[in-house]
Amino acid sequence: MPRKPTADTSPPRPATPSVWRNRIVGEGEPAPDQLLANPANWRIHPSNQQDALSGVLAEVGWVTRVIVNRATGFVVDGHARVALAISSNQPSVPVTYVDLTEAEEALILATLDPISAMAVTDAEKLSELMAEVVTDDSAIENMLNQLKARAGIFDEFDVESVWNGMPEFEQKDLEPYRQLSILFHDSQGLNQFIALIGKSITDKTTAIWFPDRRELEPTAKYNHAD
Repeated sequence: MPRKPTADTSPPRPATPSVWRNRIVGEGEPAPDQLLANPANWRIHPSNQQDALSGVLAEVGWVTRVIVNRATGFVVDGHARVALAISSNQPSVPVTYVDLTEAEEALILATLDPISAMAVTDAEKLSELMAEVVTDDSAIENMLNQLKARAGIFDEFDVESVWNGMPEFEQKDLEPYRQLSILFHDSQGLNQFIALIGKSITDKTTAIWFPDRRELEPTAKYNHAD
């Protein structure tokens, strides 16, 4: 007797993805003041970011193009680079032109940078990369140091080399000769005790030295050239 066919319970196969459309329609190098800032741009570029970006552009130059939507004429990505190009009197800006509807432009404007920011850090690879990075620009160096700190990467600190030439330092004994706990029956007794020892005691005071250690140990004076 023939067996009855059983129902297929396996999950459906995913549909073959469609080929992604190429929305790039051209390239150019217009003057930066001919590019239109996007009125919907929501990114604010603080001075430290602009300084670091300016430093990289000065040291290396252009390595990525500004994106402009040919349909609207607005910049989609690269507003900071365009602003810096204008302020530094650059003759031209490398541009990639795309052809997007207004709705597509809004989608790219809203997601391009945040998607990039979703990437996580491989601290080991970042540390290896940082060992190869050389820059004389202080803004770039500050940015890289902040990046390393966020990734938990810290340069080895050579105490001997830093301390070389510094004066010898002797840690004096800070143990008290004797410790006493004094209890006061009322505020009058406390005030009389304050007047007796000539020291200030507040609600936040937890301990006092008597006499004051600063009275026992003269303060060192250092002369320096103006």
